[in-house]
Amino acid sequence: MSAEPDIPVAVYAKPDGAKTAVGIETVGMTMRFGSFTALDNVSIEVRPGSFHALLGENGAGKSTLVKCIMGFYHATSGNLLIDGFDGGVTDPRDAHAKGLGMVYQHFTLVPALTAAENLVISRADVPAVIDWDAEMKDLTAFMNAMPFRVPLTEPVHRLAAGEKQKLEILKQLYLGRRFLILDEPTSVLTPDEADEVLGHVRKLCEAGELSVLMISHKFREVTAFADEVSVLRRGKYVGGGLVRDLSHQDMAAMMMGDAKPVDPAPREATEGAAVLALENVRARDRSGLKDIAIDALSVRAGEIVGIAGISGNGQMELMEILTGQRPLAAGRMTVHGAPYHATRAEERGLKVRYLPEEPLHNACAPRMTVAENIGFRSFETGRDKPRFWLAPGEMKRRAERLVAEYKVKTASIESPIASLSGGNVQRAVLARELEGEVDLLVISNPCFGLDFTAVAEIRRRIMTARNQGAAVLLMSEDLDEILELADRVLVMSEGSLVYECTAAEADIPTIGHHMGGHA
Repeated sequence: MSAEPDIPVAVYAKPDGAKTAVGIETVGMTMRFGSFTALDNVSIEVRPGSFHALLGENGAGKSTLVKCIMGFYHATSGNLLIDGFDGGVTDPRDAHAKGLGMVYQHFTLVPALTAAENLVISRADVPAVIDWDAEMKDLTAFMNAMPFRVPLTEPVHRLAAGEKQKLEILKQLYLGRRFLILDEPTSVLTPDEADEVLGHVRKLCEAGELSVLMISHKFREVTAFADEVSVLRRGKYVGGGLVRDLSHQDMAAMMMGDAKPVDPAPREATEGAAVLALENVRARDRSGLKDIAIDALSVRAGEIVGIAGISGNGQMELMEILTGQRPLAAGRMTVHGAPYHATRAEERGLKVRYLPEEPLHNACAPRMTVAENIGFRSFETGRDKPRFWLAPGEMKRRAERLVAEYKVKTASIESPIASLSGGNVQRAVLARELEGEVDLLVISNPCFGLDFTAVAEIRRRIMTARNQGAAVLLMSEDLDEILELADRVLVMSEGSLVYECTAAEADIPTIGHHMGGHA
């Protein structure tokens, strides 16, 4: 006689019109890619109506787990249960049919279409000829039943980031999803918008209409909104429990395991003379329709100036101005009082360094080796200047030293830099940029998408550079990062600097208000 199965064998199907939340459970879920095990016997449960947080460093297996749940991957072994029954999810469309949905880190809306049009075209049964009078009547009734709403007739490109994120969630609810995976849902929101959106989602959970599994790196949001937490490390489930029973230190310890936390560099008083100055700077933005307008911006030696702002408010263009990639229509930029146009000779002579956003694409040659990428700033300099542009021996020695000093994890300095993890690419580029004397360091989103350990290490290096007398301009969409590192805080909105305060005066609601363009 065969052994009884460990799980129910009936395939789950939610009754039509049901409004109750869906619960899911992964049972011994394992996912292998060749000889690499990305997910190793992971069992977690998200109870119906609960708000569950999923934590872990980069590479911990979070993305693999949710892709298995949604049917993007078929697990090598293990099962997915939906409300206690075998989910039998074959692909994302099947997951949707069973009430499962996912809101991605980046928007998936069509910018030129209205909110109403985005909702209607997302349906599987959208008719060839749409009766818009009937659709608008149904959409208005749906919106009136929701705890938050967006203007149905407004084109998406005119919506604020918070409204777009609400629309992404509303789309999933409109499509009948009763279990939602939220992937870093507040990365483009102000603190006020983040609290509003997650607060509304939690109310839906409390009402029993929705269950949520949220991937997040923000402990504050986890403790404020989640009921339970599960932590993955190196593909394995390593702990979890009720959020009310866990401190931030407890969660961090589970994420890091035996790894020792990086001690932050102390802030030392070294402020000196102005190094960078922008006066009446004007440049066209990426759309070509608006101006970037910086009336005055200065950064002093031994100071970190943090520029906070929601993505798309001109930070990227400002970085391009500072790196010489975007021409000025008017105004003046100086370093140490000298006109600055970001030529290679000026960068070297005035000791200016950069750490741009997504450095693998913006500061590296991905197919070239780690050693070659680290050598980009110094390949043609030094007393023993080589006859040709490369000096392999010197380049190798420098790379070996910096890889060890900055703890860059790589199989070899001869490996393509594209083979490194995001955190290690950041470390390698930072090692290159901080080599030698640095008077000005310009940084954009240095820790975006990186894990707990990499974030701590990179922030410590930035603070150390500041303490050694460098002027640091830090542009970041992570307000917590700005508040941790900056001596002065500026807010950028609609291409201009609209608010300034010292770190001691910083007030999150006030900063968030200006970030949202409400001043």
